[in-house]
Amino acid sequence: MIQFLWPWVFVLLPLPWLCHALLPRAANRDASLFVPFFKSMSRIESVAPKVGARNRLIAVLAIFAWLLLVLAASRPQWVGDPVQLPTTGRDLMLAVDISGSMEAQDIQLNGQNATRLQVVKSVVGDFVERRTGDRLGLILFAARAYTQAPLTFDRDTVQTLLVEAEIGIIEENATAIGDAIGLGVKHLRERPEASRILILLTDGVNNAGEVTPVQAGDLAMRERIKIYTIGIGADASTTNSLFGPRTINPSADLDEDTLTRIAVNTGGRYFRARDREELEEIYEILDQLEPVEQEAETFRPTSALFFYPLGVAMAFSFLIALLRIPWGILFSIRREPRGVVPADANLAEVEA
Repeated sequence: MIQFLWPWVFVLLPLPWLCHALLPRAANRDASLFVPFFKSMSRIESVAPKVGARNRLIAVLAIFAWLLLVLAASRPQWVGDPVQLPTTGRDLMLAVDISGSMEAQDIQLNGQNATRLQVVKSVVGDFVERRTGDRLGLILFAARAYTQAPLTFDRDTVQTLLVEAEIGIIEENATAIGDAIGLGVKHLRERPEASRILILLTDGVNNAGEVTPVQAGDLAMRERIKIYTIGIGADASTTNSLFGPRTINPSADLDEDTLTRIAVNTGGRYFRARDREELEEIYEILDQLEPVEQEAETFRPTSALFFYPLGVAMAFSFLIALLRIPWGILFSIRREPRGVVPADANLAEVEA
């Protein structure tokens, strides 16, 4: 069906008639007419009937052009049939750490060492693709936390924004885990209670931000938001060197105690991802969360139609401009001596 977004615009339809009826007419002024020809002017009388018919056609075109302009200004649009949106699913906010430590290459991807962020993009991208029916949002955090994508059914956009995330787009020298949780709570607190889920992935310890992770976790607990935390990074390993055995722990900064406390207090779980396989298993577990019924939502696709009447009105205006050009008189004009003709002079007498 067709709907008008601004139907009140139709009150402007009688505006040209009101202007014609109410505004004073221009006063006639006596003046002399300077023309470079005299004989050709007499031919105006022979084309006068045609000029009258042409003026009537111009008036009709002008009326239709005005009607079409008002119709375009009312913003007509075609409203399609209702489309049922998914009524089951969860509201998932993904909070991903992109601090400088995520550049560590202690996890393999496709048989080669890769940064932690590259592995996260690979696994979480597949996870996002599988979340048909869920609302997904994306938070990126380092020294600060930012909303990269609010809750949406558009999984492709969320996945694209995740792939485009790079270390350095946010101050990378610190990690604000508490702020990321707080921002997730802000987005989820208005959603249905049983479907509020925040999945937070980090490889470090909170050392920036306005809110501590424990405080943010307590706020999430009061808002009944379930938090699943994931700590990523390889385990400690021992290597032989010139000075003897040497222990390297790439995940020394990972605060597992705090992440576990936040997850347990909010009814979620803490997961440890030491490699790509473990990270995939974690997201497969998260895939098994039971969907929660939500209120049914419908969407009616709309298409703007204003450009159709606007285009026809412009065509009519162009035709009016062409009709106003006195083609017959212009083609019959020949060069004559310049003279002065009074405004009330008889053209026949002037020609004589």
